[in-house]
Formats: sequence, structure tokens, C-alpha cells
Amino acid sequence: MSELLLPPPSRLDEDNRLEPAFVAEVLRYVEDGNAEKARELVAPLHPADIADLYELTPADQRGALSDAIDDLIDGDVLAEMNDHVREELIDTYEPHEVAEIAGEMDTDDAVAIIADMDEDDQRAVLRSMSPDDRAAIEEGLSYPEDSAGRLMQRELIAVPEHMTVGHVIDYLRENPDLATDFWEIFIVDPSHKPIGTCQLSWVLRTPRAVLMADVMKREQTLIPVDMDQEEVALRFQKYALISAAVVDGSGRLIGMITVDDIVHIIQQEAGEDALKLAGAGDGDINQPIFQTIKSRMWWLLINLGTAIAAASVPVYFGRSIQELVALSALMGIVSGMGGNAGTQTMAVTVRALATNQLTSSNTRRMITRELVIALANGLGLGLVMAIGCQLYYHDMVLSIVLMAGWAINSVAAGLAGILIPLGLEKLKVDPAVVSTVFVTWVTDTVGFFAFLSLATVFAVHH
Repeated sequence: MSELLLPPPSRLDEDNRLEPAFVAEVLRYVEDGNAEKARELVAPLHPADIADLYELTPADQRGALSDAIDDLIDGDVLAEMNDHVREELIDTYEPHEVAEIAGEMDTDDAVAIIADMDEDDQRAVLRSMSPDDRAAIEEGLSYPEDSAGRLMQRELIAVPEHMTVGHVIDYLRENPDLATDFWEIFIVDPSHKPIGTCQLSWVLRTPRAVLMADVMKREQTLIPVDMDQEEVALRFQKYALISAAVVDGSGRLIGMITVDDIVHIIQQEAGEDALKLAGAGDGDINQPIFQTIKSRMWWLLINLGTAIAAASVPVYFGRSIQELVALSALMGIVSGMGGNAGTQTMAVTVRALATNQLTSSNTRRMITRELVIALANGLGLGLVMAIGCQLYYHDMVLSIVLMAGWAINSVAAGLAGILIPLGLEKLKVDPAVVSTVFVTWVTDTVGFFAFLSLATVFAVHH
């Protein structure tokens, strides 16, 4: 069997990533103008791997690659592609080409692609679509970004409760235009409100004469169409859902969300929070450089302001620092350790808020818990720092002051790490975005002030 006929896994390494040698071989055929060979290599790949291949290709070679394997880049590939890379590719298509691809996709994926386009391009694409597809896409675009309405797909199976299992099976077999990928059937009342669900396995194992109303499960998790996608993901995780019905304001069934979309959301939300805490913007290596510079520069400017504010504290203790030079070295340790402690508490708090573990019912308990942890760490590490200070400087008073200053800053760090994210959450500000700046400012300021004040009073003239 030739290399070209090997199964797709031969193109992947042990981590299920495309082998660099395979990518280089495809691009070599493209560069040589041998599109047929390139297609033969790429054709056996999964759509997600074709998307990876396109993303791994240098930007200046992507146009040639897309021309060579144009027939392989379909809706499934575009749905798996990085947003920034996909936007670049879509910009090279004519409106009717985008409309044709979108018409073959699930509505949620089609909405995601068209939503990223300019308004003029959106209108051009929508004009090229069939009336039914256009209506579905326009409805999806009318919902807020990152809402259940943007996530849901309209292709689902819904039947009335008076149908028997046999009638449902016949209905599914005799209607080729119905959805082909689904895990459960929704049962609706005459006003099209969902009253239950039935898994396909139940349908297959139930006698034909049984009514759907008798085999369905009435308890179900309904997703409001305007619910934030993060809350949707939490519901899927909490109730171990495979799919869920989406309802409008009147309770009518208008779509469904499946777990494969939620996996992407969970990964996306977790990554976003981590990057926001670091002020790294989207953190996407395919993001245009100017956008990355702008997002990071804004964060660094805020950090610069808080750093200047914190650095102004030691100025008031200049004379004390001159008289006892050791203070200049030790104050940095106190503020730095406080920043690390505050970051730990803040990270736990932001995660607890994001996963709904921290609510109004357990906020007081959480604050008490973090205070106990902060005080224990402050006294424990403060004792270690005091012993080190005594061994190096042979100054008992300075060592005790160092321990006290660190303990005070540790408690301040614990309080800041939990109260700042909670306060931002109450103000409807994403705590993952700006918590780090304020927590660092508090720990630096309190650390400098507490340590230098104690040192001025008790250690400088000792």
C-alpha cells in the first residue's frame, strides 16, 4: 500500500497533532503546483485536522493552499477553524460562496461565521441565501453575542404527545429533510411548548403502540434563549446534559443546544478568564499584532499607574530607609509575597464566581475561610522570614517587625483577593478583567506602609 493510501492517523503524532513532515509535504506539493497530490494527502483527514493544517500554514501560503484544496474546505472545516484565520479566509470568498457554505452548516455554526463579517458583507451573503436559511440566520444574529440564541441550532426533532412510538419511527424514516444528528426527541404540546424528552434508545426499545407521552421524561432542563453561554455551560455540566431545549420568552421551543458546542464554550471561557487575569487580551497567536499590542498596552498602562501609586509610599519613609539600609531589601520581599498571596486568593475567588460555587449564601463563610488561611500563612511564613532576618542581620527587633509586617500584608492580601472580585461582580464588571491590578496595588501599598511604619517606630532607632 502506498503512503498516499495510509489511514489518517499516520499523519498524526502521539499527541494527535499533525506531523511537521506531513505539513511540509503538503505545502511542497502546493508550491510545486501539484494540487492533485496535495488533495490526495489532505482528503483522508478529519475536518478538524484540515482546519489545523490551514492554521499551521504560514499566512503568505494559505491562499495557495486554499486554492489547491478548495473542494475540501467545507462548512465542517470552517466550523473547526480559529476565528481570526477563518475571517481571513472568508474575506477571500464571494458572498454567494459564503451563502452556499453557510446553507450546508448547522445554524449555530453559520451564525458564528456570518456574525464576524462586516454589515455590508453580511447583507450581501444573506441576500444570496434561500428564504428559510436567511430567516434562521437573521433570527440568530438578533440575539446577544455569547447568548444561548447564538449557540442553538434550529435543526431538531419535535413531535406531539399523542403520537405513538411507531408513528414517530415512521415519521423519522419517511421525512428525509429532518435533522440527521440528534440524541433525543422533544415532545411538545399544541402551542409548541416542550413538555418532555425521549432518548432515541427509549424509542428503539419501546413497543410501537406505546404513546410518546407514556415513555417520555417530563423533567427537563430548559434554556432561555437570552441566557449567557457561560451559564448554559454550567447547566450542562451540573446536570450532565447531552442536549437541551432552548425556549423563547413565551416558553415555546425554538432550538436546541448540544454538548459538542458546550465543550468549546467551557474551553473558551476557562481560557478567557486565565488570559484576562494576566492582561494578555485574547491570547490568540493568530490575532493581528496591532490588536494584541493595543489590548496588552492598555493593561500595562493601568499597571503602571498602580505601580507608581504604590511606589510613592516608600518616599515618605526615605529617612528611615537611609538610617537602616536593610529596609530597602526587606520591604520588597514583604510586598512581593503579599502580591503572590493575593493572587492565589483572587484566582480561587474568580474561579468560584465563574462556576457558581461562590454565591450570596456562602460568601461570609468564604471570606472567613480565606482570612483564616491568610492569617495562618502570614504567621507561618512570617516566622520563617523572621528567622532568616535574625540569622543575617542579627537584629531581633527588625526580625519581629518583618514578621508583623508580613502577617498584616498577608491578611490584607487575603481580604483584597476575595473582596475585590466580589465587589466587581456586584458592579457587573467581569472580575477576571481588572482584579489583578487592584489586588496588586493593595498588597504593594499595604506591604510597604505596614512594614515601613512598624520599622520606623520600633527598629530604626533601636
